Amino acid sequence: MKRILLLTFIFLLAFSCQPRKEHEDTRNEVLVLGMIHGGHRTQESYSIKVLTKLIRAINPDVILTEIPPDLFPTAMKEFQETDSIKEPRVVRFPEYVDVIFPLTKEMDFEIIPTAGWTREMADARSEKLREIRDDPSRVEDWNAYTAANKKADSLMEASGRRYDPYWINTDEYDAAAEAKLSVYNELFNEELGPGGWDNINEAHYSYIAKALDSLTNQGKRVLITYGAGHKGWFLRALKKRTDIKLVTLSELVPEKSE
Repeated sequence: MKRILLLTFIFLLAFSCQPRKEHEDTRNEVLVLGMIHGGHRTQESYSIKVLTKLIRAINPDVILTEIPPDLFPTAMKEFQETDSIKEPRVVRFPEYVDVIFPLTKEMDFEIIPTAGWTREMADARSEKLREIRDDPSRVEDWNAYTAANKKADSLMEASGRRYDPYWINTDEYDAAAEAKLSVYNELFNEELGPGGWDNINEAHYSYIAKALDSLTNQGKRVLITYGAGHKGWFLRALKKRTDIKLVTLSELVPEKSE
């Protein structure tokens, strides 16, 4: 009995003296990948085929999508039953209809809908923008808005890589987009209510943050797929979190491999 106790003591002592491993980093990797919506069907450099290849290479565990939570079940049910999607809002996004939903057949990732969009918000925003455009007293504001759009377009064209996914997913692209979005936000955010630029991004991000909170310290790779214009806003918000590791497209899928 004494011999057994002695051996046990020696074993425990030896184990306790082993050097401790460095704390394992269990933070989730998060990549915000800018989409070009209908452009995926028309732009060869960021085509359906290219996006499919990129997502395969990224190999996410979770994809946070620009789909409203209340519309997602219908879209998923349609896809599972008919291999197609007819839900009016979701069908507008080729990245989901042609890429992400089909990839569920060969890859193991979870789709989480995170869009704060509503039909009522979109209709009210469109109507208010028409009112502003047609209001003679708002000519100066509307001209500033259209000039900002032209400036952003010129910056994107000047890059020579406007539809290149590797350029779209850079700080340079975000700066070009900000040339119009900052003006749009400053002029119209308050008037557009829930559809204003800051306001809708805050609505989207509330769902994104909730999803990330539910995944904390699971060591997963999380892909966020939204229109590329949202990317800069989201990254500024995400950089305030300490429980995630923000990664870039180039880090996960070096351009030479594309």
